[in-house]
Amino acid sequence: MQTECSAGAYEFPASCGRRVVARFDGGRMSSDGGVILVKQADDILGLSRRFAACFRDKRHPGFVEYRVEDLVRQRIMGLALGYEDLNDHDALRHDLIFGLASGRLSGGRTNCAALAGKSTLNRLERSGHKADRYCRIIADHEALATELPRVLWRRNDPRGKKDS
Repeated sequence: MQTECSAGAYEFPASCGRRVVARFDGGRMSSDGGVILVKQADDILGLSRRFAACFRDKRHPGFVEYRVEDLVRQRIMGLALGYEDLNDHDALRHDLIFGLASGRLSGGRTNCAALAGKSTLNRLERSGHKADRYCRIIADHEALATELPRVLWRRNDPRGKKDS
């Protein structure tokens, strides 16, 4: 029996004002197409928004290229696709699929990539209880400790309301 190939296209919700279509005709490729599904799950569950609310950003607004929510979203997407090492993000920051899923196809400044690199993400990960000269993003560890179980053990209320 001969293999029958289908060259169909799969359409996803638009992002950054562009159509998102998965095709299998060998055009511009990425092995990380699953990030679009992770983005849709994040949109539904609000993980990035909820975890970003557990941080205080003390950076000067005029110099901020990546919001805390953008950094959290990028880190969640990377972890979901198996990129647990921050070094991986120096290549991923130029990946169009990751940029599309993050809602950024280009940087806000001419010398910036669409997504953050390892050094910027490291500032989020090493955030402490108070700001210092080099770490201006402050984690509320109590809020993180409270939010994580809420996300992991979310259950349905018998009255039809969701715990969140």
